[in-house]
Amino acid sequence: MTGTRRSGAVAPARRARSRPDRSELKRQLELQYQRFDDALSVTDPIQIVRRFTRPDDQEIVGFCASALAYGRVQSVLQSIEALLQVIGGSPAAFVRSFEPARDRQALDHLVHRWTRGIDLAALVWMLRQMFESHGSIEGFFCEGADPEAVTVEGALDQFSRRACALDRRAVYGRLQRRPGVDYFFARPSSGGACKRLNLFLRWMVRRDAVDLGVWSRVRPSQLVVPLDTHVIRLGRCLRLTRYASPGWRMAADITASLRELDPIDPIRYDFSLCHLGMMNACGDGTRRRDSQCPLRGLCRPATPPKTHPIHP
Repeated sequence: MTGTRRSGAVAPARRARSRPDRSELKRQLELQYQRFDDALSVTDPIQIVRRFTRPDDQEIVGFCASALAYGRVQSVLQSIEALLQVIGGSPAAFVRSFEPARDRQALDHLVHRWTRGIDLAALVWMLRQMFESHGSIEGFFCEGADPEAVTVEGALDQFSRRACALDRRAVYGRLQRRPGVDYFFARPSSGGACKRLNLFLRWMVRRDAVDLGVWSRVRPSQLVVPLDTHVIRLGRCLRLTRYASPGWRMAADITASLRELDPIDPIRYDFSLCHLGMMNACGDGTRRRDSQCPLRGLCRPATPPKTHPIHP
């Protein structure tokens, strides 16, 4: 979304001949969208974000919740709840008044996998700086965005680069080579899928029974699918991507395929695809193949590899 780059930097994929009929795929995906278009349909971190009604609180909780959205769902939910116990019922007010020297230790006991309390304190401090300079995370994000760009690729790169240029010494002291807070600010230019940042953008930009639609300066058509294990599996099974390795190219490729189905809101199907995978409905790579899949007849599950006896 910056400069003159106009898209996800991936040429349209050459699709396999076995790709499902586009109109039928859209019809079936729409049925799954309607099935899951309910914030309470499945257990998901967005349910925690939806407890808050003020847009600034939703931004703060949404960013922190998406930042921690790696690992098992129950572990993710527990870590978000533990963070909320510290920042209280008015998260934006907590962020606006956060002073590292005074408040950092309140977060010291928090741990989520390899993220430590000091990393969360650095994140809160960086969010405060975004609020002070631009009034919101949206304002900070959009300063580096090209409103005419096809996707958010360039804007994400600028956002993460500018975020990592904010002061962090007030929390870390003498900076280590790569502070832990940097994990929250991935860049497409590094090849990563930026799954958690794309998830945050989905929550903020789209509006339906699940997503909040807090932002107004980024279009749903510019979003890129949050690429997780389940979307990768179903994306390959439905022939939405030609790529085998996960990363930004695969995320952009799946998004381009979904854009053919809905140019205005290409990732409207992300929530349902993800949770179909979480429910283990997809039989890709298993012996049952698509016998239990709601999308059976459209997907092309791979035949599981033959097993060979192990000789002593």
